[in-house]
Amino acid sequence: MDQSHIENKWPLAKDGIPFVLMGGVLTLILFYLGLVFATIVAGVLTLFVIFFFRDPDRETDAEPKAVLTPADGKILEIKRIEDADSPLGEPAVKVSIFMSIFNVHVNRIPVRGTIRKITYHPGKFFSANLDKASKLNESNRIDLDTPDSHRVVVIQIAGLIARRIACWIKEEDHVNAAQRFGLIRFGSRLEVCLPADSRIIVELNQKVKAGETILGYLS
Repeated sequence: MDQSHIENKWPLAKDGIPFVLMGGVLTLILFYLGLVFATIVAGVLTLFVIFFFRDPDRETDAEPKAVLTPADGKILEIKRIEDADSPLGEPAVKVSIFMSIFNVHVNRIPVRGTIRKITYHPGKFFSANLDKASKLNESNRIDLDTPDSHRVVVIQIAGLIARRIACWIKEEDHVNAAQRFGLIRFGSRLEVCLPADSRIIVELNQKVKAGETILGYLS
């Protein structure tokens, strides 16, 4: 487990520091060369990168069976799925969250448990709000077992602009609800698959916050 990312005390995700430094250096060089317009553009882009990689502290006192949203954004889909298509291998309910470039992109664990398996899939980079992105885009799947033997799957899905998924946990890690676990660069999607008898309380198009908003409850 990468504690430096998970226990980050900075207001900025550490993955963003190289981008901020590059933007700052470029801005200074352009300023030194007297290229005013280019300096302004580079400065604005650097400020946007700082905004994109922001990493605010989040705390939760949710009860053990509560499932927290793993991402900031908007509820894109709530779907019941059958055995053949279910990441759980049995009937499940899938909740999809779309993250625009304006959302916080640090991802958080939805419920306490143990990481059973992590599976990375290379793929395409369709816009993350499209249905085909769920199956065809680059993704990283995390299987988690809760203390009361529920299985939860979280899938990080890259978007149109995103080209790298960061995952800071590893198999057999014990994780807590709302704990940071990864990040996707520049617009993306997260999906949470829960047992079919879970009670979902969020609604379509609802805005949610990682580690704070409750998606639903395990039985």
